[in-house]
Order: sequence, then structure tokens, then C-alpha cells
Amino acid sequence: MLRTALFAAAAVVETTVFDKRDIRAPPVEHGRRARASITSTQGGISMHRRQWAAGAAASALLLGGLILTHTVDAKKPDQPPGKHQPPGKKKPPPPAAIYDPYPPGILPADIDAELARVLREIDGIEQEALAQLRALPPPVLTGQPPTLQGTGQRLIQLLGKAMNYDKNISPNRNQACASCHMPYVGFSGPIPSVNLTMVAYPGTVHFRAGKRTAQRYTYSPYFPVLHFNATQGLFFGGNFWDSRATGYILQQPDAEQAQHPPVDTQAWGAGSLDIKFPHDTEAICATPGGAAVFGTNVTPVRLKPADRLRANEAFNHWGQSVDAYEGSLDLSAFSSKFDAFLAGAATLTADEMAGYRLFDGKGNCNSCHVDGRGTTISTGQTDTSKAATVNPVFTCFGSANEGLPLNPRDAFFYQTTPDSFGFTANPLGFGYRDLGLGTFLRSGFGSAPNPNSTWTQFAPSVDGQFQVATARNVAMTPSQCPTTEAPGPFFQKGFFHNGYIKSLKQLVHFYNTRDLYSFDVTSGHCPPGTTEKVDCWPRPEVPQNLDCTTGNLGLTDQEENQIVAFLQTLTDGFTTPYPDSDTFTGTCATGGTAATQGNESLIPTPPLPPCSPQVCGVPPLPSANVDGPLIPCPPS
Repeated sequence: MLRTALFAAAAVVETTVFDKRDIRAPPVEHGRRARASITSTQGGISMHRRQWAAGAAASALLLGGLILTHTVDAKKPDQPPGKHQPPGKKKPPPPAAIYDPYPPGILPADIDAELARVLREIDGIEQEALAQLRALPPPVLTGQPPTLQGTGQRLIQLLGKAMNYDKNISPNRNQACASCHMPYVGFSGPIPSVNLTMVAYPGTVHFRAGKRTAQRYTYSPYFPVLHFNATQGLFFGGNFWDSRATGYILQQPDAEQAQHPPVDTQAWGAGSLDIKFPHDTEAICATPGGAAVFGTNVTPVRLKPADRLRANEAFNHWGQSVDAYEGSLDLSAFSSKFDAFLAGAATLTADEMAGYRLFDGKGNCNSCHVDGRGTTISTGQTDTSKAATVNPVFTCFGSANEGLPLNPRDAFFYQTTPDSFGFTANPLGFGYRDLGLGTFLRSGFGSAPNPNSTWTQFAPSVDGQFQVATARNVAMTPSQCPTTEAPGPFFQKGFFHNGYIKSLKQLVHFYNTRDLYSFDVTSGHCPPGTTEKVDCWPRPEVPQNLDCTTGNLGLTDQEENQIVAFLQTLTDGFTTPYPDSDTFTGTCATGGTAATQGNESLIPTPPLPPCSPQVCGVPPLPSANVDGPLIPCPPS
């Protein structure tokens, strides 16, 4: 029955999906707040990567009926109700108890209203996607190998789009992938107050959250399968901040990243969701803790071999559909002013051009955010190179430790109490340290199992490293909030994996002065007479493996601003309108300065316990004590 598609992904991914490291479970009532709303719980990284298989395949319930006429093996109108006829939408379950272990000030005051606002926007785009599917002429299955001729590619892309905006993928049917990734911010976090305060997004049960920012997924399909380059001694590829979506099965990290919501029958063939699930499937899929709860059984849903094979295939098709959408011109459009400049169809302003030269020169941005041109960082050098590519993705696809301080506003640090299942998301509290790629290679707490044992030995060399995101669309904001920079009107964003940086000006200033204004303090404790993020940068959360190509670049204030001006030319929508970029119905912020943007929300980091043995005591051990003395970069 299609209705059992709700649990299709659970048949193959119980361990990853319900592992204690990334869970969205109904929470306990918290005495300090009595909010009852669209309750939610996002695990650390975006609904795009949401790992709740319990609600996973629910969009099939909706799409199965609405795009039936656009399928290759569509059901005949006179067919009686049965396994190929999806039921209607279910009513959402009653709101769960509020989970609120946070001290005052972590949750934004407008969280309920803003979550509701985003859901209204999502509903509108979902209806647009379904209308596009209805209007699409059906493809023709023909050829060897069989190919959906004509509109086949667009069908898969629109299927992925509809799934991206379908709230039925969540257990409470109140959260879509787009809840954390909306088009008007380059498919990153759509709630300014969340970006300012709690960093990670609440999901289907309020207010459990994960530990990292909602990563933009424009251009994410361009990242290759995670691999280790032995000559360079570096890892490249993968998806997620810690590269744990390696792509080792589908050979496409972006599809693997998307593999945790639902699948749809129609575009991939009738019968693909005819899976006979046991009666206890729903109870198993709603239980946090995964294999640890079920006696280490990594596949507790008892399926016959044929049904498990079918579930695996459906799970792959879901990821491929979303990947097709993310690789389409709807998301990865190459429609920025910079693209027009490369084509000779636009001229950069004097500041934008100066910023471009600094990006490829004194600022040394091009060494990681590769633009297909030469890099000239020595005094007196002039870049005479020609464009090696006219569609640069502005990333090297690698990872780096830029030395971000621990952000005490991260909601994850406070989730130390059990929920109604008795599950505690972060029993380590402030003993947790985010080692990024290093934790993943160890199959450690807060990440995912490493599928390649030969990589584990390299963990100490990559502790603290996170994916080098594309610089494209880093400045994308809603049209009514035309910038990320105060005084605005601006849209508040959070940058880097832990949201510590709050403006592009701060971002460039951090790269420029991290080592120049380095202090051995934690965030919120800069010495008197200094201003955090201006002339005081707290110690890195992970001092090992620091990227020393930045930190003391010698840029002037004007040069920093010029690099910001150039980054704004990388926003898609200049040559052609960016789809759904005008759907923001919230409020812009105003006031302040870009240099100190977000400083009003700083809170003092509490006294930190040592890095927990569950993180720093997992072999191979970090190369030095994470809590030890700072490890400065050598003088340039």
C-alpha cells in the first residue's frame, strides 16, 4: 500500500536515521514555557539532510495523486482502490509537548510566528510545483536503455521540487525540507532571528535543534564523491559540513544527502513502493536511538528480502529526484552579475572590480573558493591569466579549519536533559567539541559511520575541518532586504558551520585579522577596551590544523568592503529572475553597523569542561590537546 511509503526509508537506514547523534524525537513538557504550536525538532543540519525516516515517504501520499497523469505507468481511471491508489492527506497529529531545556535568550521571542510564516510561504511554493507538474506534458518511455524522452528530465526535477516543499515528509506533517532552506536566501536558513540566536533550526517537534547552520544547497550537486588525494594529503568532496554524505553508493554525494525524506512511486515506475511492512514499523521508526535501542540490530524493521530490495531502490530514487532539482537551473542557475561579466554582458563597478582583484590577490580567497583564474598575492604581481572556466563554482571542494570560536548560542550545547522517550540529544553538554571531518572519519559522536576504514587514520590531520562552501549566493537575500549588511534594510544570516559570523563584512574581517587580534579567551570574554569581532577574536574551538593562508592579510577597511562588494556579484538572478526569490513575507532588520552586527546577541561562554572522551578520546586521538595552548600560525 502507498500508505506504507511513510516508512520506506526506515527499512534500510535505521542505524543512521535513528542514531542518537542526530535525532528528531517528540520532547517532554518543559515547565518554564507552555507554548503549544507547530512543534518541531530539527537535527543539526537542515531538513535537506533530515534523517527522520519515520515521516520520510509521506510526500508520496500527496504526489501520488496529484501527478499521476504525468507518469509512465499511470493507474487507469477505472482501477479500484488498492495498492496503486494513494490515500488523501492525513490530519496532523496533535502537538507534542514542548522541549525547552534552554536558558533565557537562546530561543528567539518570535520563533512561533516565524515558523508559521515560513510554512505559509512553503505552502504557496508547493502549490506552484504541483501546478507545474500538472502542466508538464508526459514523457515517452522509449529506447535502449529505456529513457524518458522529452520531458523526462524536467519531470524528475519537478518531482524533487514538490518533495522539497512537502510538509508530509515530517512525522508531525508540519515541516518540509524548505523549512530550513528557502530560495530567497540561496536555500539556507529563512528565519533571521534563528540565524541570529540559536544557530540551528527547530524541526518537526519544537524546539529540539541540532548543532550547525542550515547549509546552502545551491551548487551542491557539483561536489564530487568524497575521496582522499594521497599526493596532496587532503580530502575533497562529499556533502554536509563534515562531508559525511560521501556518495559511496550512488556516486553522488548530493543524492545521498537528500536520502532521508520520502520517495514517490510515479516517476520511477508503478509498484516501486509496494512494500509489505510489519505492523510494528511505525513504532520502530518513531523510536529514537536506533540500533542502540534495538539490541544493535541495524535493520529492526523485519522485511523479506524482496521488500528490502524494493525499499532500497525507492530510497535511492528519492535522493536522485531531490538531487535533480538541486542541480537544475531552479537552484544552480549561473545567472549572477559575475556570470554576465564573464560573458561580456555586464560591467563590474569600480569597487566590485577592485574586490575581484583582491579576491584573486591580496585577500587570497581564490586559494579555496576557486574561480578559474590565477592567484596573485605577492606585492607588485599582476594577474594576467585568462579564465580557465566560465562556470566556476567558487569552491575547491575541500575542507578547512578557519579557526571559528565555539559559539555558546548553539542550541545543541543545552540539550542535556531527556525527552519523553528518555533520550538525551547531547549528554556531553559543553564538553562537546565539533571536530567536523575528524569526527566523521572516526565514526564519532554527532556524525555518521565512516564507510572507508582506510580513511580513519587521517582523522587527526583534519580535526576541526569543515567543507569549503561555494561563495556563490553567499549574499543572496530577499528583494525587500537587499543586503546581509547593517544598517540595512538587511536580512540577518549566519555564516560558517556554527553561525558565529553575522555579516559578510565580519566574514572578510575575520579572514583578514584572525591572527592579528587573537586572544586566548572564549566568546563573550574579550578583554576590556576591545570589541569582539572587531579587534578581538576568541580562541578557536579546535586549534589544530588551522588554515594559515588567512589570518593576517593586511587588508584595509576599504579593501574589506570591496571584497564584500564583489561577493554580492555572485548572487544569482541578475540575468534571469531567480525562481521563488520573491516569496519572503517577513520583516527586514535595520540599524547598527556591519562590523558589529549581531554583537548585541553575544552571551558569555560558560566555564568549559575538558573536551569529552566521547569526542576527543576516540582513536586515533587528536594531534594535540584540543583545550591546550593556542597553536599560532607561523609568521608569514
